[in-house]
Amino acid sequence: MSTLALIPVRGGSKGILRKNIRLVADKPLIGYTIENARQTRGVDRAVVSMDDSEIAAVFEQYGFIQFNS
Repeated sequence: MSTLALIPVRGGSKGILRKNIRLVADKPLIGYTIENARQTRGVDRAVVSMDDSEIAAVFEQYGFIQFNS
């Protein structure tokens, strides 16, 4: 059995704009979610869905685009 983790990321926010790419301890906030998906037993693949090209550029810079275990 294969398990897919889908991580939706929005560019807009009512509270803090672009919060998903803001750095927290030298890493974008969404990076913590992606790293946890990578480390979760049983998850074979994670896909990030986003609506913003700037966010996509940050994901590419940090190597967060997609992984296969």
